[in-house]
Formats: sequence, structure tokens, C-alpha cells
Amino acid sequence: MHDILYHRHHLDNYDHLEFPGVVPRTFIGALLVSILASPLILAMKLLHLPKIYGLFAVRMALGCIILSMLRFFRLQVRDKFGNQVEAFLVILTAFQFHLLFYCTRPLPNVLAFGAVNLAYGHWLKGNFYAALNCLIFATIIFRCDMLLLLGPLGLMLLLTKSISPWKALKRCIGMTLLCIGLTIFVDSIMWKRILWPEFEVFWFNSVLNRSSEWGTHPFHWYFTSALPRSLLVAYPLFLIGLLLDRRALSFVLPVLSFVVLYSKLPHKELRFIISSVPIFNLSAAIGATRIYNNRKKNFWKLLYFIMMGLLLISVGCTIITFMASLENYPGGHALKDLHQIGHLANNTDEQWVHIDPFSAMNGISRFCEYDFPWRYSKEEGIPLQEFCHRNFTYLINEHPTVDGFKCLFTINGFSRVRLQARFPPVLLVKEPKVYIHRNILNKDVMDRNWPGCW
Repeated sequence: MHDILYHRHHLDNYDHLEFPGVVPRTFIGALLVSILASPLILAMKLLHLPKIYGLFAVRMALGCIILSMLRFFRLQVRDKFGNQVEAFLVILTAFQFHLLFYCTRPLPNVLAFGAVNLAYGHWLKGNFYAALNCLIFATIIFRCDMLLLLGPLGLMLLLTKSISPWKALKRCIGMTLLCIGLTIFVDSIMWKRILWPEFEVFWFNSVLNRSSEWGTHPFHWYFTSALPRSLLVAYPLFLIGLLLDRRALSFVLPVLSFVVLYSKLPHKELRFIISSVPIFNLSAAIGATRIYNNRKKNFWKLLYFIMMGLLLISVGCTIITFMASLENYPGGHALKDLHQIGHLANNTDEQWVHIDPFSAMNGISRFCEYDFPWRYSKEEGIPLQEFCHRNFTYLINEHPTVDGFKCLFTINGFSRVRLQARFPPVLLVKEPKVYIHRNILNKDVMDRNWPGCW
């Protein structure tokens, strides 16, 4: 999105050609968000605002897209299940940190999440072919693993005779060919080679099964770790909703199948199944509504008090997670502080900053970069002992010592949560995560006063 907005048609300046990542991804989502954010970017340029505000603009544009899709889903919930279920759906969603956190993260999973919410809305509305087409779009353009959701949903619609096999085939083939043509056309231009990104992703993850190189978890991890953390109080409530309302089962079953099928892949992350959360929240809202409406009866009164207690615990967990997440971007804070205290007045020499992968993955974006005299390198694979032979002025990395450089200051990041027997009962423990070094041969830098490392 940065390169589309600031480099426009100058593809040779785009970052992805130098750092393509493990697998290629589509530019279609980035183009859509950039178009929506472009008026704000233009205004920022006219006002000469720092480029970092462009990051706020694109993430706000992405958030508006995802939240509008969630709103469409919410409206269909209201029409089908009533105002009370809608209200509890909103409450449960608002109390969950991870779902709203992901709404503004520029990831293929999040872009697919928007299309999946649109599919859920059409599903509830009874527009089954539109729902399938939305999932086809999400699968072919953004995330090939949405096929694991498309398959169970399509099979259920066929078994319940909600759709005609031949009509579904005709419509789905047309949408499939259109999406394949669109992604090949756009991404072949942007990547400068004939390319269907999600086919390469499918080959890498499913055929070669190389995603496990980035870590593995046991089969049950989504059900014993990821979903409890993301759903919080909605986790037990969605099971209650399944028991109390048969309508919930018909919506949860395909989504539950999606999570089960995904569990067979060794490499697991919460973002892979984030698209399942709205349906689980729907089932939880149904269960919460039934408990609330029967709260004056003896047995239900107990369930009601338990539910309210769990809601309060969920709020507490969300606040703690939110506070921890504020400390999860030490790389970005390091670059910001370096810009503020590292610039030398009346110095026209280039200030070369090397950024290691850890720092780049923890808060540093191209939106954070300044113009001349600052220059940046993200070259990977440089041995620590070789940095002293390079012409870098500063290093931002995870290593406390580097030969030929002196540590100027450190940035702390979140480490763990510690319980204590006094107020506040929960303490967020931080420790040094990112170190900023300067070249000892640079005399101008050596003469400055720096906070130092500890």
C-alpha cells in the first residue's frame, strides 16, 4: 500500500521486488485500500504531514472495509434472530481483543475475512449463490485455504437442497474464471511475471507442506488455545447456543468443519481461523439471549450470574491484552526515537540505518521512513562480524553487542504477565527487545549524548 501510494507506477522502486517474502501475495486488496485512502494521503502531502500518518490512513481505510462487512453480517443476524441476539453479538464482539485487532491489520487473512463476512451475511439472508461466490472470491484472490470453508458450506447447501447442483456449478465456474483472470492480470503486472499468487501459496503450503518450517502445533491447538483466547466468554456460550437452538447448529457445523480440517495442517496461527469467529459469536449470542430471557428462573439465574462473571473476566483479559499489545512494537519505537535524537544538524551526509528482520517484524514499516539524509537497508543474512566492514551509521537489531558499534539505547517490549499480591494484581513485565547501535568510526555521532544501554 505504501508503494502504490508513494511510488505509483514506478514498479522498480517497489519493496516486494527486493523482499518478495516466502510466497507471493495479491495486490488486489492493497489496490482497493489504497484507492480509498488516496484522498487522505493527498491531503497529508498538501499539509506536509509526516509519512507515518499515511499508515494511520490506510489502516483506517482497511478497518472501515472490514467493519462495514461485519455490519452487513450484524444486520442479517438482526433480521433472522431478532434485536436481542444482535445486541449480544455486538457486546461479545466488542469484548474480544483479537477480532477487532485484526480488522485493521493489512494481511491476506484480513482481506479474506471481509469477503467471508459478506458471505455469512448472504447465507443468513438466503442468497446462497451470492454466499458461495463471495467465498470463491476470497479463496482465489486472498487465501486459498478458504476452500476449507467453501467445501463444507457448499456440501451442506447441496445436502439440504438449498441450491441446485447444476445452477451452482454454472454460477461458480463463471465466478471462478473471472477471479482467476483478475488476479493473473493484476498480479502478473505487479510481480513482473505470469503469476496466480494463491496457486503458488496452495502448492507451497498444501502440496509441499513447507509451512511447517515456521513452527508446528498439535491437532487440538485451535480448540484448546486459539479459540478460547479469541472468543473468551463466547467460547462456552457458543456451545450453549448449539444445545438450545437447532438453528445455530446449521450455521456452526460448516464453520466447525473448517476449523477441524485446518487443524490437520501442522503450522497453526490464530489469523488462519479468524474467519470462524463471527459464526461462533452468533451461536454464543443465541445462548446468551436464552440465558438472559430466563434469568428469573432458579437454574437460569445461576447461569446468568456465571455469564455476567465471565463477561467481566473477558473485559479484564481484553484490557490486559490491549496493554500488552501496546508494547509489542519495539522496532517501530526504536526507529521513531532514532529519528528524533539521531539527526545531526547541518550534516548533509547520508545516515544509513540497517534494520534486521526482528525489528522489521515488530513495528517498522516503510511508512516510518524519513527522506534524506536518512537511508535504510533491510539486507538479510549479514553475519554480525561483517557489519564493521559495512558503511552503516546505525543498526537497529535484537543483538546487545555488535563488533565495531556501540549500543546507544534500548527499547523494551512485552515479555510476560506476572501476578502479584498487591495493586495492581496483574503486572506486565517488559525487557529489552531492540538495541540501537552506532558506528564507532562516526565521530559526529560519537560526540552526541545518548541514553545508553543497560
